[in-house]
Amino acid sequence: MRLVDNPPNPYVSRRDEWLGPLPPAHLEVIEEQARSIITRNDSPDVGARWTVNPYRGCGHACTYCYARRTHEYLGWGAGTDFETRLTVKINAPYLIRKELAAPSWRKERVAFSGVTDCYQPIETRYRLTRRCLEACLEVGNPVCVVTKSYLVVRDSGLLAELAGTCGANVCISIPFTDLRSGCALEPGAPPPAQRFEAIRNLSAAGVPVGVLVAPVIPGLTDWQIPEILRRAAEAGARFAGHQALRLPGNVAGVFLKRLREAMPAAATRIESRLRGIRGGRLNDPRFGERMRGRGPYWESVEQLFEAACRRYGLKGPPCNLGGSCEAPGRVGANRRGVQLRFGFGED
Repeated sequence: MRLVDNPPNPYVSRRDEWLGPLPPAHLEVIEEQARSIITRNDSPDVGARWTVNPYRGCGHACTYCYARRTHEYLGWGAGTDFETRLTVKINAPYLIRKELAAPSWRKERVAFSGVTDCYQPIETRYRLTRRCLEACLEVGNPVCVVTKSYLVVRDSGLLAELAGTCGANVCISIPFTDLRSGCALEPGAPPPAQRFEAIRNLSAAGVPVGVLVAPVIPGLTDWQIPEILRRAAEAGARFAGHQALRLPGNVAGVFLKRLREAMPAAATRIESRLRGIRGGRLNDPRFGERMRGRGPYWESVEQLFEAACRRYGLKGPPCNLGGSCEAPGRVGANRRGVQLRFGFGED
């Protein structure tokens, strides 16, 4: 585990400084009783109207995860705190049954997750995601899942049953084929080979599965897009989406610091490419712009993505920005709407 390393929290006036060497960051799991579990999203950047997040923080430790700044709302840090201070909503299965049974609920598609990965390692212990999916099956509520984790294969039978009765699909996030880059920037996530194998196993089980190339890091991962889509299609993926790297608030500092440590020779070029698709900035906070890029370089990335989709027979994502199911269309028909955020990262 890395040493404690968090940028200053903008919501906390106090700042702590260590007098001496930094201590190691140890895993801490906090159980909490949440007040609600299904969250409504109105942002046009989000790929679903309703999301469920059983966990806060994420053991995958992806350096670029936009969700890091949500830890600052809890009074913690966006750096190692996000990776090692995890909160578990232990009453999530009870809450989702209660909320799905409400007279006002219209059985709209629910996305797992909107912020951190619902199949991160602590899911093996708590099984909150599985129990929430079982609740959705009981009432016939459609779902979609976005994850980096091979653990999703554990629930392939459940997801196949959901797909056959009320509707379900899984999107596996794979931004790298290069293992070295993945280990440097996603140190706690499964290697790419395991994620392609997850696609293969889910497809064999009858689960509609696709690939999410996210985030696309200009100058680092864009050239890997055709290889990712080829391998995903060969493994059984039916659809594909992509999104541009997003670095809100202190996430930019966390990402750039670790990028410079891991890839000092390439860091300046990558930062320059990123600023090039953001109008000179590292992040565009405007609704509708947060997950996309602009300019000639990003247009070339999108053209590369669409060409690879056509070549390998991959359709656009099955959920539109409203979170409802849409009929399969032409490849690239949802080009500006494939900014799937869940786990993303929404994880």
